[in-house]
Amino acid sequence: MGLELALPAEGFLTTQLRRVINWARRSSLWPMPFATACCGIELMATACSRYDIARFGAEAMRFSPRQSDLLIVAGRVSVKMLPVLQRIYLQMTEPKWVISMGACASTGGVFDTYAVVQGVDQFIPVDVYVPGCPPRPEQLIEGVMAIQRHIDNEGMPPISGGKRVPLGLAIEPSHVVRPQPVGLTVGRA
Repeated sequence: MGLELALPAEGFLTTQLRRVINWARRSSLWPMPFATACCGIELMATACSRYDIARFGAEAMRFSPRQSDLLIVAGRVSVKMLPVLQRIYLQMTEPKWVISMGACASTGGVFDTYAVVQGVDQFIPVDVYVPGCPPRPEQLIEGVMAIQRHIDNEGMPPISGGKRVPLGLAIEPSHVVRPQPVGLTVGRA
């Protein structure tokens, strides 16, 4: 009837269905916050009206791992907290994503001690690293957008040997240090 010539070779239904499913996944990331210290404050600021993470479909912070698909590890993680973090990660539904927010979560930061984990990527797969001490809310939003771009382009996360391979993306800092508006002088006035 000529309809076959108008449709793409891959098939209209399959391609469009995959696109709709990816759009639904990217527009409804539900974060599970695992926040400590100063990075936790920046994570809370991301949900405020000034930054409004709701524009990206990630405003529904879930405090139950079974209702979450995005784990945001913000701040330092102690060795005592690590089993809890691992259990939360294992209880999350697939596909799941992990953002390591801040220098402490990514590398241990300034806490080079036996009690602080020197990077959560040693224990759970991390998809996006958001650098900073603490990072700005714009950087966290850029990390969420990086996951959304991956979902749009790739769909399901790749699986190798029965385990998901982490993306390993690093976000560039978005701020520029500017000089003070008033010159500082030291000494007698």
